[in-house]
Amino acid sequence: MKRQNVRTLSLVVTTFTYLLIGAAVFDALESKEEEKRDQLLKVSSSSLKTKYNITEEDYKMIELMIIEYKPHKAGPQWKFAGSFYFATVVLAMIGYGHSTPVTAGGKAFCMAYAMIGIPLGLIMFQSIGERLNKVASIIIRHIKKYMKCDKIEATEMNLMFATGMLSTIIITTGAAVFSRYEGWTYFDSFYYCFVTLTTIGFGDYVALQNDNALINKPGYVTLSLVFILFGLAVVAASINLLVLKFMTIGPEESRKDDQDLQSSSHHVFALDGEMMNVNGKLLAGHNFIDDDFDQTSVCSCNCLGLTHADNERLLLDTCYHPTHNLLNVTLTTKRASV
Repeated sequence: MKRQNVRTLSLVVTTFTYLLIGAAVFDALESKEEEKRDQLLKVSSSSLKTKYNITEEDYKMIELMIIEYKPHKAGPQWKFAGSFYFATVVLAMIGYGHSTPVTAGGKAFCMAYAMIGIPLGLIMFQSIGERLNKVASIIIRHIKKYMKCDKIEATEMNLMFATGMLSTIIITTGAAVFSRYEGWTYFDSFYYCFVTLTTIGFGDYVALQNDNALINKPGYVTLSLVFILFGLAVVAASINLLVLKFMTIGPEESRKDDQDLQSSSHHVFALDGEMMNVNGKLLAGHNFIDDDFDQTSVCSCNCLGLTHADNERLLLDTCYHPTHNLLNVTLTTKRASV
């Protein structure tokens, strides 16, 4: 229990330290650029207000209209194609935020739908991941058998490497496809695929949001949905293997220590009041019975060298205390401690 508490505390400290490092790096990389953009936007908005004689209220209304109109460039968001895309995003826990329900009924149904759909999706992704790991283990076994390896069974590291390679292929291929259809740079497309398949879902890049793609490009919509569902299953399988590997490191070490302790305890015995192991090293350099300590025995056996009649007298006479001599004589030989 103590070892588990120490391990949990170390994980908390490590994770918090990792968060601090991430915050420092993002601060160094993004804060100055944010200040530049903020200053540029202030100058641009001020010049527009002066040039076209726009009041502050009108300018805020124009901003709101532009923000609200942006999602509708993809076409109707809540027809069947757009709704299916939204349901997929909810079930996969990506949450781009590109479209959200505005009616009370839509919000209520979204919460109820997510309560059932998210566990169902997790089970589905887990099941697909298990099947993928099974197929990967069979392929690895055949490869090792063809290469005449001594051990042909697929190890955890083999499976992690296989699923990691498959995840990389899916992300790189998807990045090429989205770069072509969305007009993004390859790096931005790779960033979108990674954010999507890890379910981070910032929403700064969202596919199917240009040129009425949800209505005019059904093939591209289908490809995007298959990419999300199948890619999530593969990446989830890879991440699960990695997480399980890290989770088993601590328990394996704990079990090993327990086994070592148990193994060493079987080779320990008591000799003349001191704990010894089989090679004669002193494990505990103190006497089991102190000369100044009186002990009352209620044992009904002959471990003290007494007869059953004597034991019965000891049990009935609560004021009886064995003498120092009796203890010293009868406790010369002590049982082994296992």
